[in-house]
Amino acid sequence: MGPMTALRVDGLHVEVPEGASLLDAARAAGTELPTLCHDDRLRPAGSCRTCLVRADGRITAACVTPATPGADITTAHEDLQTLRRDAVALIASALPPHALTTAPRSELAHTCRALDITPPPATAPTPHNRDESHPYIHLDPDLCIACGRCVRMCDDVQGTFALTLTGRGADTVVAPGTGGPWAQSDCVACGGCVDTCPTGAITQPGPGRGITTGQPHPQHVRTTCGYCGVGCALDVVVSDNQVSAVLPALDGPVNQGHACVKGRFSHGYLTSADRLTQPMIRKNGTLEPAGWEEALTLAADGLRAAVAAGGPDAVAAISSARATNEENYLIQKFLRTVIKTNNIDNCSRLCHAPSAAGLSAAFGHAGGTDSFDDAEKADCLLVVGANPVEAHPVIGARLLQQALNKASLIVADPRAVGLAHHADVHLRPRPGTNVALFHGLAHVLVAEGMTDPDFLRERATGLTELIDLLAHYPPARTAELTGVPAQDITAAARLYGRARRPAILYGLGVTEHLHGTDGVRTLANLAILRGALAHTGRGYGIIPLRGQNNVQGASDMGALPDLLPGYGRVTDPQARTRAEAVWGRPLPTRTGLRIPEMLQAARQGTLRALWIIGEDVCATDPNSHRVADALDTCPLVIVNELFPSRTTQHADIVLPVASWLEKDGTFVNFDRRFQRVRAALRPPAAARTDFDVVHALAAAMGADLGCRTPAETLAECGRIAPLFAGLSHTRLDREGAVAWPCPSPDQPGQATLYTRAFTTPDARAHLSAAPYLPPGEEPDTDYPLLLVTGRRWTHYNSGSMTRRGGNLLLEAHDHLDLHPQDAARHHLTDGTEVTVESRHGKARLTARLSDELSPGQVFCAFHFPESGVNSLTSDHADTVTSCPEYKVTAVRLTHTTT
Repeated sequence: MGPMTALRVDGLHVEVPEGASLLDAARAAGTELPTLCHDDRLRPAGSCRTCLVRADGRITAACVTPATPGADITTAHEDLQTLRRDAVALIASALPPHALTTAPRSELAHTCRALDITPPPATAPTPHNRDESHPYIHLDPDLCIACGRCVRMCDDVQGTFALTLTGRGADTVVAPGTGGPWAQSDCVACGGCVDTCPTGAITQPGPGRGITTGQPHPQHVRTTCGYCGVGCALDVVVSDNQVSAVLPALDGPVNQGHACVKGRFSHGYLTSADRLTQPMIRKNGTLEPAGWEEALTLAADGLRAAVAAGGPDAVAAISSARATNEENYLIQKFLRTVIKTNNIDNCSRLCHAPSAAGLSAAFGHAGGTDSFDDAEKADCLLVVGANPVEAHPVIGARLLQQALNKASLIVADPRAVGLAHHADVHLRPRPGTNVALFHGLAHVLVAEGMTDPDFLRERATGLTELIDLLAHYPPARTAELTGVPAQDITAAARLYGRARRPAILYGLGVTEHLHGTDGVRTLANLAILRGALAHTGRGYGIIPLRGQNNVQGASDMGALPDLLPGYGRVTDPQARTRAEAVWGRPLPTRTGLRIPEMLQAARQGTLRALWIIGEDVCATDPNSHRVADALDTCPLVIVNELFPSRTTQHADIVLPVASWLEKDGTFVNFDRRFQRVRAALRPPAAARTDFDVVHALAAAMGADLGCRTPAETLAECGRIAPLFAGLSHTRLDREGAVAWPCPSPDQPGQATLYTRAFTTPDARAHLSAAPYLPPGEEPDTDYPLLLVTGRRWTHYNSGSMTRRGGNLLLEAHDHLDLHPQDAARHHLTDGTEVTVESRHGKARLTARLSDELSPGQVFCAFHFPESGVNSLTSDHADTVTSCPEYKVTAVRLTHTTT
């Protein structure tokens, strides 16, 4: 705890942290003051004058007055109470009577009751029109008191600047900044304005924070969001096994009372009419309902038949980055101990496998070097190949506020989106040229003496080889290779190199390339050259922004063909012996198949059974036509799913499973924090958790996996994996979040890595001298445009959850973004239906003109499988990890004909 300030409040001695306000001091003394313009997440305004106190004889607003040593504060004198009561009464008098009686949630109404203020007499002001155009946020301007909290929340926390106060004097009310209906505004539906509004002027349909529902005492369940990898803590309000509201936890370790549209509002899928609620088995070419016993018996017999026909390696499983750690652990244990194969993989193969490989090679561990809390202390942010404002909105908002307040910002991204609008330097490399760009930046660091010679000499290796390579990447040549002006390369390198505490954050724009692992390693070079790690005091390392909620955890748990839980190699006798001692049976020694290899083996007829858990591979994997061919060729395909999907269309057995809001366990977020997941609801009808399904299938095959509960499962994992030995559900329930490595229950998690040594074989950081190599595809006369795929803020992944709810009202279909010059060349206008064709397939999209792209490049998301976007992408994949080259596909455009 830092320095404290001692003072007296109503005769009581209190101490508050240095820099605290008199409002904090009053609360420390047990006194609650009305605060209609104040929210602890916002900078104080002092405009409502309802928190008046007397400080050393002077009346002042407590929220904006600093606590000073020895001050004597009075809150309870009758004159102060009268002043506060008059201030609140004046505010309430401008509102219609129902503001204090029927508003769905109202801090003002609560304050009036506490101060014994009765509703004002009925008046007949000119009413404003209610705005209910948005699916998640409604506005009643008649209840607005112009406190500005919603505007400040939108500006100072979310950073969207979508709201404003309009009108004059007593007619001042909040409104969307665009002047039109809320649904057409810049609002990204984070819900912060709903949370902070003190009168109920801004609400979400249905109940919100702190109000009752149909039950006298609705249940509040703390869990961790199951969408992206940020790991927001959420409080789920439940009545009668239905979600009444999802609220961001004010004490959330990562989100700190903030959320995004997906975690907060996108839970309509839970009650979707097409939710799978009973097993299905294929009979005469058609999926038909079945009971669990029949489905499990058929699955078990099919797995036995596959092993009998082709040996254990004729069976494979694709685990789920959306499943809990405990479920992923159990799935890989089933494959390795029951089937006796290492053919287990997860969707990190399609996104961040190059992160694990590159970071492990550079530093030792398959995760970021530092925590995001550390990165928020950085004075320079280098954000590469990521659009966190849309893909990781809570992190994007925090990074934006950091850039607006204090930090210099460098963005490297082909598109001018999100943070790029606020960047000091925006580098726009041609897709596929990352390695050249990173070498160009490193060249400037070395040439201008912006490295750390002591760190490089004592704790790194590979410098000589790298310097020899960098001689070939001066800014002028790097500009030729990347399309980034030489002066921008130099300016960015100087910003990063001269910063006292720089940090690097990156996303799929670095990893999803033919040379994605080289991209991660050469980006890591920049941090190593600077010695920029938290424990050195010279920076905050490099952090990957993970895409799915548990993509880090699925790999941590050993759902990989070459690695056991905790990243012990299956070929390492010591790691294998440790697992065998816990599991009590010998393990296969040969490295298993990766996802692309599984699909290839299925097409060749050597893979005879494939179990797909929570992944719509026919929608999300590259060259999706060949994926479907693989499933059709494989004799047995088992799919665990929430909904019918493109993948279930090719399944022999479909098992209905629970969503993240119906599960117990843990997730690991993007900066290695374990957090608890708790079931807020019961799964519908006959649906089961993946945890229960794995146990049931093992039992149908005559095997007992142990691990009766998720808590027991994590404990067993800790006995195999020293990285997680100090973790338990009990500890996480107590502490909220713990980062790995955590080798002992009496030690804290290591949010900051490498304080003593790197965990590479020689305990040094390894620089990479990998040369730039071109991408797998480049435009030509037949396919003149480069397609990049990514995410948009309204939807998530294949859209299986977000397309079943109000998000469809925000974005009903996907678009192809293209530069106006390219649109003119192809005779396209906004809204034109366009066919996108690559060497691999076709997709149909709607054209949208945007100068956010460079000429010659187009962009679309993959949230609507019916568009066929992933039929366009190629089989080109990272040469080290087999991660697909989603970010570089050559395409051509034609008008869609009906």
